[in-house]
Amino acid sequence: MINLNDPRVVAIISLGATLLSIITMIIIIRGRKKRVMKRAISALEIEKNKLASSPIVPELAKVESFLNNEKLEVMYNEWSERLKDIKENQVPNLSNMLLEAEYSLKQKDYKSTIYKIAKLEMELYKVKTNSEFLLGEIKEITNSESKSRSAITKYRASYRELYEKFLSSKDAYGKFAGVVQAQFEVIAKRFEDFESIMDNNEFGEVATIINIIDELLKHMEIVIEEVPSIVLLVFNVLPKRMEEIATIYNEMTSDNYPLDYLNVEENVTEANNKIKDIITRTKSLNLQDSLYELKILLDYFDSLFIDFENEKRARASYNDKLSSFKERLDKMNEVINEINSSMDNLTNIYNLNDEKISLIKEVSASLDKINENYKVLNDHTGNHTFAYSQLLGEVEGLSKELGISEDKLDESLNEIGTMRDDEVRARHQLEEIKMVLKESKDKMREYNLPVIPNNYYIELKEASLAMNEIVRELEKKPITIDVLNTRVDTARDLVLKLYSRTNEILKYARMSEAAIVYGNRYRSSLSEINKHLNISEQLFYKGEYKKSLANTVNILKTIDPSITNRLSRLSLE
Repeated sequence: MINLNDPRVVAIISLGATLLSIITMIIIIRGRKKRVMKRAISALEIEKNKLASSPIVPELAKVESFLNNEKLEVMYNEWSERLKDIKENQVPNLSNMLLEAEYSLKQKDYKSTIYKIAKLEMELYKVKTNSEFLLGEIKEITNSESKSRSAITKYRASYRELYEKFLSSKDAYGKFAGVVQAQFEVIAKRFEDFESIMDNNEFGEVATIINIIDELLKHMEIVIEEVPSIVLLVFNVLPKRMEEIATIYNEMTSDNYPLDYLNVEENVTEANNKIKDIITRTKSLNLQDSLYELKILLDYFDSLFIDFENEKRARASYNDKLSSFKERLDKMNEVINEINSSMDNLTNIYNLNDEKISLIKEVSASLDKINENYKVLNDHTGNHTFAYSQLLGEVEGLSKELGISEDKLDESLNEIGTMRDDEVRARHQLEEIKMVLKESKDKMREYNLPVIPNNYYIELKEASLAMNEIVRELEKKPITIDVLNTRVDTARDLVLKLYSRTNEILKYARMSEAAIVYGNRYRSSLSEINKHLNISEQLFYKGEYKKSLANTVNILKTIDPSITNRLSRLSLE
């Protein structure tokens, strides 16, 4: 009798139960795997059956109905052979592979079944791809007529639209109207070629003729868009612009303006050659970069007007600055000559040391060099060799050097410390301050600003009061030199500040106005440009010239990155 409480018996029963569970699990897994494989085989069989019902045969029959040329017949025969191979070889091969997979599954050879299913999937994909590719080739012919006619209908509409646009403004094409008309006739002939191809069922040629029509119409869109602009620029705008340039150039050269550095005559010759080349190319409707090149020429001639105006302003500014410089130089020479002639007395009376004497000699030597350079500058001015814009830089450089010498002379006079010299210096500087103040006022009057900023009037008042303080100190007896020096320094600083402020206001006003004028060409075509230019004009008429310039430059940079360089020539600095 078995004792169920015996540990060995309990262990044997437990082991048996575990084995039974494992066996049951294996049976379930195998059953599930078999069902999965069976479903996979069934799905592949369905896909194989779909291949048998492919619409290749009816599509091929459509081709047979309009066989009337050798090329299409060759294609039809090739497609028939490929269809025959699919039906008689590839599809039956799939059937055999299905039977083999089903057999292995019945034999419970799951490993072999999995391999055969994978191989069958690959072969089925290959046959399906061959079938779809063949069907696509056939449909490309059977559907080509409807697709091609649909495309050609759109092209005809585009052709009519372009032709009507051409006829409505034919005069704008000038001497090129006949060439454009001939090109329309070429396109019309291509439409006739298309109909001939369709009538002869030469579907293999359809894509080529459609591509040709597409390219011709795209080119014609460019022709219709650009030729009127080219005609306007070549035969109207640019000739007038060059005539204006030539007139101004001749007038200025006759008036002894040295303009060789602009190379105007050479550039005009090159421009004429470029225009002739563009005319020649346009006759054959080769418009590549033509409009772009013409706009570059137009920009160049526009820039010449600015260069001419700059040169005129430079000449006026140069003459003013040269006159002012000569006055300062003469006064400086007078002071230095007076000091040199009384140097022995000064050294005896004031016991000047070597350092102070050396400083006077250094200023005298520097002044001699400035006088020499001034003579050279006058010679260059007289022979009309250098542009006034360049001469202006030279006189400004000499003016700076003279200013340095003046500062050193002031330092030496301060070191000498004589009341007489201080008084002479003060009177000289008073005249200079008056001159600078007058120059600042004249400059501001010369340029008719819509508004002069309020702070300018404040600075003008401060400078005038400071100058009057110098006059009052000079009229006092005795003169307090320390106070006089302070008054002179204060007035000089305020006047120079006013002078600098005058130049700054005029510079930004000119540049702002020039930028707005330059931007006006884009107003009608670009609403955003027009909007910003209106804002700039409002700022300009409020006297906020710097803000107006910044606003204009920022918007113009979006279409002309070189605008800053163009406008920088207007700077007074």
